Amino acid sequence: MRGLRGAASTIADGPNGIQRQEVRKQTRKGDKTKSVSDFVILNLPVWLFLLRLRALALKVFYAASRLVGAVFSAILRDSFVTITQEIQRRRTFAIISHPDAGKTTLTEKLLLYGGAVQLAGSVTARKNQRATTSDWMELEKKRGISISSTVLQFDYDGYRLNLLDTPGHKDFSEDTYRVLTAVDAVVMVIDSAKGIEPQTRKLFEVCRQRGVPIFTFMNKCDRPMKEPLALLDELERVLGIGAYPVNWPIGNGPEFQGIYDRQTKTMHTFERVVGGKYRAPVEVGGLHDPAVRGNLSDAEFAKTLEELEMLEMAGESFDEAAVLAGKTTPVFFGSGVNNFGVQLLLDGFLKHSPAPKSRVMGGIEISPENPAFSGFIFKIQANMDPKHRDRIAFIRVCSGKFDRDMTVFHSRSEKKVRLSSSHKLFGNERETVDEAFPGDVIGLVGHDSFGIGDTLTTDPKILYKEIPRFTPEAFSYLHNPNTGKYKQFRQGLDQLLQEGVIQALYLRNSSIKTPLLAAVGPLQFEVVQFRLESEYGAESRLEPASWSVVRWLPTDITEDALDALSLPTGAKLAYDIGKNAVILFQNEWSANYFNETNKNTPLSAVPVQTAKE
Repeated sequence: MRGLRGAASTIADGPNGIQRQEVRKQTRKGDKTKSVSDFVILNLPVWLFLLRLRALALKVFYAASRLVGAVFSAILRDSFVTITQEIQRRRTFAIISHPDAGKTTLTEKLLLYGGAVQLAGSVTARKNQRATTSDWMELEKKRGISISSTVLQFDYDGYRLNLLDTPGHKDFSEDTYRVLTAVDAVVMVIDSAKGIEPQTRKLFEVCRQRGVPIFTFMNKCDRPMKEPLALLDELERVLGIGAYPVNWPIGNGPEFQGIYDRQTKTMHTFERVVGGKYRAPVEVGGLHDPAVRGNLSDAEFAKTLEELEMLEMAGESFDEAAVLAGKTTPVFFGSGVNNFGVQLLLDGFLKHSPAPKSRVMGGIEISPENPAFSGFIFKIQANMDPKHRDRIAFIRVCSGKFDRDMTVFHSRSEKKVRLSSSHKLFGNERETVDEAFPGDVIGLVGHDSFGIGDTLTTDPKILYKEIPRFTPEAFSYLHNPNTGKYKQFRQGLDQLLQEGVIQALYLRNSSIKTPLLAAVGPLQFEVVQFRLESEYGAESRLEPASWSVVRWLPTDITEDALDALSLPTGAKLAYDIGKNAVILFQNEWSANYFNETNKNTPLSAVPVQTAKE
């Protein structure tokens, strides 16, 4: 209504009314413009101050960003440098040999010279004499042999050493082969009186296939031994590897005086110590020093000079690259039991052995410097400490950094797990460890789902397939004679199966519920029986089976196809722990006969790596 009255008044006034209205509009517009201008002029200092404050704030922001970026980059750089430095000081190696070549004795002496123990033990411990650190199992102490591989971690001369002592007996070679997947180098011990022996040759071939550098220690030089030149020739001829003697024995057997270091041109003479418990006193001098020359006959001295001259002229030259490629083995001479040459071996090994190397996974190279943590389980052991009936999984760290309480991806269960109980290992002793780097071997406790060959990683794309499986050659039933101890018997047997000490097979369509145990060698059954009784309080009775050969059938074979198979006399169908079908034969001839008469059903001597649902 007000708008209509205004319009009517304007029309009534005529042209003059419209003109007055326009004047009023211009006046109001001018007043508004003047008020805005006055506001801007009056507040100009404030505007300028705010603009300057904004510019200053931007400068501070950019400077802070650069500072934070520099600090963060420095932290990352320092972290990378620290990890790289830790990797370079790691040395992870195993000691291998034929039984009784002195492997475990040398292990103990390396601990002595490395400062890890103050008193070296004896493999065949007499009364009131200390037993070895590496042979901690009760049966090992009784038999004086290594039955299970052992991890020993210690520091020496700025290096962190992860030493793995392995069984020498062929019946325990499966454990040894698994250990060889976790090391970067190997010390091969040879009895200088016997030379290359069968088990040494087998273990050497495994190392060659994996491209592991090999360092050779010619042991027992203080006893009558083969000629040193003959030993070098045997290495090159039988094993097909170049041999470079880093040092050379002076004298043979009772006349053994010491070792001549070819690289430093110095002679190391040794004195015996009682039982080899302590470090042997050493005198260092030249080959022509009177103290050295006076202990050698003219003939022995002339022979030594002739051999050294021959090595310089016609011997293998030292090539670092060939050593790391496993094509040349540095050779050290000495006597482990009397501490001769042990220090030279340890120092020479650390000087020329490799730091942790990259591992190839599905054609992809995973370097130790990879920021993602990864590692694989190569051994499981229960009851290492009688006070704690627990189970420890040995993992080799391959890349990244391990931190206690970290969460990782477990390949077998495809689930995330938290690693809260981690330990540094020294025989059967352990202590909590908060961090580990590539090359380290640590123990994880409290994870029943972990199995041999499993990968633990922060990157689910990483999956290691390092652990081989082996074909059993011995078969027996293991019975429980005491029904009141069924729980202990079952628990102990299940645990030993998880450790990979033995395998279990289950006969198809059989009323016998007792599992058929399969092992690489019959001595493993003795270990199982001993451990069942000593660790679980369960007696057992062993019944040998009639089979000696096992072969795996194709994984896609159906139950109907199994029913249709025509088996030789005495052969039997069974399933392994992964529910894969196998055939048990009484001998090799029976297995070959099946192959000839069933061309469409191929057999595999290598165990199937996957499990059926």
